[in-house]
Amino acid sequence: MSLLGKIVSKILHPFGGGSAEAAPSESSNPTSTATTGSTGSGGASAPAGGASAGGTVDVEQVLNGMAAKNPQQLNWRTSIVDLMKLLDLDSSLTARKQLADELHYTGDKDDSATMNVWLHKQVIKKLEENGGKVPADLKD
Repeated sequence: MSLLGKIVSKILHPFGGGSAEAAPSESSNPTSTATTGSTGSGGASAPAGGASAGGTVDVEQVLNGMAAKNPQQLNWRTSIVDLMKLLDLDSSLTARKQLADELHYTGDKDDSATMNVWLHKQVIKKLEENGGKVPADLKD
């Protein structure tokens, strides 16, 4: 499973079930949308507190719940590193470069600060594209 797929899966389908892969990025295959046919699959696979009646997962509620249980102070709202740590994923520079490759980042990967900001925005965008309810202040 791709790193992006793991991120999306851990937030939108934390108890298993549902689609394990994230929707492909626009530049990788702009005509294919059939790869994620089960993303709107009802609230049964989402956490009880994070799913609305229509099955949309409240990303903020899920991540705040995870953060409340984590002993570290992690700022998932602005930091891709903290978001990955919260999800218990490798947040190393190598892992973030891999995520940048998956999302077709064209900037300088040695400028990690710029890359990290871009990655965070893209991950939030992908969560929304895959059926997550994202707070307005996190959208571009």
